Amino acid sequence: MKIKETPLKDCYIIEPTIIEDERGYFFEKFNERKFEELTGMNGHFVQDNISKSSYGVIRGVHLQKGEHAQAKLVSCLEGKVWDVAVDLREDSPTFGKWFGIELTAENKVQLYVPRGFGHGFSVLSETAIFSYKCDNFYYKESERGIMYNDPDLNIDWKIDEKDAKLSEKDKMLAGFNEK
Repeated sequence: MKIKETPLKDCYIIEPTIIEDERGYFFEKFNERKFEELTGMNGHFVQDNISKSSYGVIRGVHLQKGEHAQAKLVSCLEGKVWDVAVDLREDSPTFGKWFGIELTAENKVQLYVPRGFGHGFSVLSETAIFSYKCDNFYYKESERGIMYNDPDLNIDWKIDEKDAKLSEKDKMLAGFNEK
């Protein structure tokens, strides 16, 4: 397993060591001890979520606030997504900045999104199955979000605006500077 820093403080790219032969491949998707050693971050996760989406779907920017905040370890199990993390920690040197990375079933790369970050992704393939490993349980009352096309964040979702598909809930999210 290799850990790479992103331009955002405490947000990491995780590349697995893949062992391949004529039968296929094997890799360790997660190892709590190695994760904590390499990142210094808590690697205890309590909830796994899976979503399936079609081309053009944008999910996000989502987060949970306060004691219910969640760190996430995300990956794409099938297809291809553009994954985005947004630092929303006001005391962070990278507050208000975002980072995007292509996650695919083929590259098997994961992104660690720490607590206090917003997260979202857009689907670049016909369909995609996406995995979220969370370090805190979902709590509806702590759920927050930022509109995907907020002009202050100016996130490039790699999807033409005419192809963007959003949930009704995501269409109603506030802007970055709205409290």
